[in-house]
Amino acid sequence: MSQKDIDSRRRFLKLAAGTAAAAVLMNGLPRVARADDLPHLSESDPTAKALGYVEDASTTKNPKRKAGDTCANCQFYSGGATGYGPCQLFPGKAVSAKGWCISHTAKQA
Repeated sequence: MSQKDIDSRRRFLKLAAGTAAAAVLMNGLPRVARADDLPHLSESDPTAKALGYVEDASTTKNPKRKAGDTCANCQFYSGGATGYGPCQLFPGKAVSAKGWCISHTAKQA
């Protein structure tokens, strides 16, 4: 292999690395979806209906709900105590901290 080929290859690799770095800087680093970016789960969503999800736990007539059970104190919910946050049972959607569904499982202390 000639010195010319080696130099050409080095130039190509430098250019490729520089182009990749510039693309990252121009577009920013890939963003991870935050709970604020997730659409709110609708009670009419098929999965929500199947699990008896309600945005306000106090409105459910389901006898399985115990007093005080809300999404905020469920092990599947990872949001804050108020507002909306992600739930493992409804990927890609945010549920109300005041909500409830039949899969409610109290967080272990």
